Amino acid sequence: MTRGMIAIMFRAALVFVAALAAVTAMAQQYRWLDEKGGVHYTDTPPPPTAKETQKKNLKANAVGAQENYDLSQAAKSSPVTLYTHPACKELCQMARDVLNKRGIPFTEVSATDEAKLNELRRVSGAIGVPVMIVGRQVQTSPSGDAYNQALDLAGYPKAGVVLPRRQAAPPPSPPANPAPQEPGAQGSGTSR
Repeated sequence: MTRGMIAIMFRAALVFVAALAAVTAMAQQYRWLDEKGGVHYTDTPPPPTAKETQKKNLKANAVGAQENYDLSQAAKSSPVTLYTHPACKELCQMARDVLNKRGIPFTEVSATDEAKLNELRRVSGAIGVPVMIVGRQVQTSPSGDAYNQALDLAGYPKAGVVLPRRQAAPPPSPPANPAPQEPGAQGSGTSR
């Protein structure tokens, strides 16, 4: 055998041992104290003399912690704001559903007064809704695929990775101005 082959086999053995140690660590499911107050983590039930026995699912906790970390990092670096209007029904609900299905926290701004309409116009260039802002990305196309692509680019977990949310539309308030138009309804005078 050459030195190169020995080095490769040695590295492979190290990787195997590290993987085995990680799997063993993830299998530990019991936390308990011995008679002297020492803390133990084992994958077998503790002895009858153990104190403060707790059954843990450490593997699930580790996976959940990583998912929550990914979500919190994405939310921190690319917060999501959804601009809607009470008259916008199907398209605004579809945008809400995309966010809720993926478990993404978001701020919903109902563009019902002059200040909010001006804010919407400033961020999107128009008053059409829905508009989703993901970090610095402005998504004006009312499409689930477009919303998901923007969320993917920002590093948000995919649907089914974290628990879904149930954030509903904000309560309606009387509009001070006419309803903003949905994209594609320019000049038609219709809105949802």
